[in-house]
Amino acid sequence: MAERLLIDHLGHRGDGVSIEGGEAIYVPYTLPGETVDVGPVPGHHPDRRHLLAVERASPERITPFCPHFGVCGGCAIQHWETEAYRAWKRSIVAETLAQARLDCDVAPLVDAHGKGRRRITLHARLGTHEVLKVGFAATNSHEVVPIDHCPILDPALHGAIEAGWALAEPLLSKISMGKPLDIQVSATDNGLDVDVRGSGPLPATMIASLSRVAEQHGLARLTRHGELVLLRKPPTVRMGAAQVTLPAGSFLQATTAGEETLAELVLERIGRAKETADLFCGVGPFALRLAARTRVFAFDSDAGAIEALRKAAAATPGLKPVKAEARDLFRRPLVPQELRDFDAVVFDPPRQGAQAQALKLAASKVPVVVAVSCNPSTFARDARLLVDGGYKIETVTPVDQFRHTPHVELVARFAR
Repeated sequence: MAERLLIDHLGHRGDGVSIEGGEAIYVPYTLPGETVDVGPVPGHHPDRRHLLAVERASPERITPFCPHFGVCGGCAIQHWETEAYRAWKRSIVAETLAQARLDCDVAPLVDAHGKGRRRITLHARLGTHEVLKVGFAATNSHEVVPIDHCPILDPALHGAIEAGWALAEPLLSKISMGKPLDIQVSATDNGLDVDVRGSGPLPATMIASLSRVAEQHGLARLTRHGELVLLRKPPTVRMGAAQVTLPAGSFLQATTAGEETLAELVLERIGRAKETADLFCGVGPFALRLAARTRVFAFDSDAGAIEALRKAAAATPGLKPVKAEARDLFRRPLVPQELRDFDAVVFDPPRQGAQAQALKLAASKVPVVVAVSCNPSTFARDARLLVDGGYKIETVTPVDQFRHTPHVELVARFAR
């Protein structure tokens, strides 16, 4: 049964929010001020609705540019004009910090979409009647939306979707119906780097079949759960003056512009530091750029990423010394005594934040801390610890690397 709602504002997840009757109702693909007809969403929380029709549209509504929008769950917002969208995305950061009682200026949103996404994870499944589907997950569902084109991808990912389909076909013929297969594809300087997950152990005949597909599609490397299937060329990416060979399946910022923007903001905010710690360093997008002007001690739990960082630093002339250590900073955060010689600390944790490390930083005497975050909520929690420990939060700059989604990143500077 349809009901009519007035949308009051956009929530932090990109859904329109109606508050008629004092109860919040969430409706995807709607905008503030719109009157919409909605229906229930079977199997979901009763505060969610499915958009049936827009009865009175916002003057800020625009036509989405992707034919899959509204079905594919990859993008939440293509239907809102740019300036209103940018103001909303900045407000996510500002409101989250205000709720945590963090008093600071939030700079204008920096767009870092650049040429588009350089990494995707395709999902593949055999559906009913053994019909192959390769694409992205549907909105609020595990269903796969088959795609042959995605307009938000970096041109460097050209051929990624075709390769995904070609790899999925032989693999899924050996997997029970409905079992998921994930195909992660990254654009590198030497071509596409592909890691397949969910297939289980593969017989030699299947390895040979996949190798032929990889050759046909010119893949730089093909791995299965990180195990090498075929290497044609080393999958490398440039980070500052260095060239890094990526470990299979390793973390990489979603866009080249996003990585460069975050790194530039970090470099600006460490000031004239001579000794810098880079915590949760990954393969070194910050460390390898920081080393152009400061000695760097880098830490991450991923031993493969640390080894890639060490090799890249050693092979790059002109860098100051880089020391890299594999260490689980959630279980073994650097303690104040270990932090005492650093002029600046940079930390860029996963979405869950870095509570244990933030507590140790708050108890340290490090003059400058630069935080990078992809989750304003966990950043606010960690920032609160630093501020309560005597730091002043000076600048917060939101960065829009994931355009058309509610995800927003930020870089903040804390000083004693």
